[in-house]
Amino acid sequence: MRKTELLLPASSLEVLKVAVIYGADAVYIGGEAFGLRANAKNFSLEEMKEGITFAHAHGAKVYVTANILAHNRDLEGVKAYFKELKEIQPDALIISDPAVFVIAKEILPEMEIHISTQANNTNYGTYLFWYQQGAKRVVSARELSIQEIKEIREQIPDELEIETFIHGAMCISYSGRCLLSSFLTGRDANQGACTHPCRWNYALMEETRPGEYMPVFENERGTYIFNSKDLCMIEHIPELMEAGIDSFKIEGRMKTALYVAVVARTYRLAIEDYKKSPAYYQERLPFYRQEIAKCINRQFTTGFFFGKPDKEAQIYDSNTYQKEYTYLGMIGECRKGRYRLEQRNKFSIGEQIEVMKPSGENQLVSVKGIWDETGVPIESCPHPKQVIFVDLGCELEEFDILRRKEG
Repeated sequence: MRKTELLLPASSLEVLKVAVIYGADAVYIGGEAFGLRANAKNFSLEEMKEGITFAHAHGAKVYVTANILAHNRDLEGVKAYFKELKEIQPDALIISDPAVFVIAKEILPEMEIHISTQANNTNYGTYLFWYQQGAKRVVSARELSIQEIKEIREQIPDELEIETFIHGAMCISYSGRCLLSSFLTGRDANQGACTHPCRWNYALMEETRPGEYMPVFENERGTYIFNSKDLCMIEHIPELMEAGIDSFKIEGRMKTALYVAVVARTYRLAIEDYKKSPAYYQERLPFYRQEIAKCINRQFTTGFFFGKPDKEAQIYDSNTYQKEYTYLGMIGECRKGRYRLEQRNKFSIGEQIEVMKPSGENQLVSVKGIWDETGVPIESCPHPKQVIFVDLGCELEEFDILRRKEG
């Protein structure tokens, strides 16, 4: 069995730290240019330095995305950007464009290069091509089945790594190469500016009756004809590991710290439990299902892993997430028994909330007291990102996450 890496996304320095503490072996991030999540907060060069230092201190790696499909105007900027990354030394670059690959090999000859899923990596010949160019890892297209990934593993050198998405949002277009956003809004998904029109509600118009829109109802709320369920493979760790996948990748570079913590911790526990005892992993499946459902999702599917998705992989009546828990904040330093917190959603004295710990434990507590930054007692914390101190009647640790069950 190959060593399995758990790879998490991070939209910010805070989320990077959460990913590492909650179980990630590696984190992938975007800089302020040349990644496919231009609308994410992304990392400045200084934040990258701090994130890499933090990750390395905890035994984790950091990969930087530079996976746009480049135009002529981008190439000089790519060269300058890679020269800056040379000083920062992330553990790898994630690239899809051959021209960007060539620039990376020229400027960063010792850097590991991983080939993005955007490069449409659907067969072992493609893997071998990138291996011959000097790539260390190839990210499989999401359109591949478990059987196809097994066949690729059998046909490629042992040292060439396979990275595969196992959880997160699915794209309606082949390997994420979508023109809908560019066509409808002028914002190019392949340049990092996707507006997610696949999640919108659509109507039908007959060409001889312009302006006459006929609703296509699945129910009274409309039809979201491009809206896929989210990928979730928490119940299929054995098949993934037996396929010879080296890195289990989670989608979500625009997700919250709570989402990243829940997904990282649940998959970490599932992987380690399976390694210890396949029977114990099977016993724990209800727990994994329960935990993974606590992060926002659009219902779940196994994607292409066990054959082409059918109509059950789509959501036709809504484009909203299911949200079982609300993120309240993350515990910081302790001062005289009170814990610092940057509030993310309002809560009040007397409320029952849950403390989520990196170890896997969840602890129900009541809010005993809240103080503002100057030490003045307050009944609640209504202002987003307000710095407060809390007493929850128990000892807490840095990076414990507070969340509240809704409904």
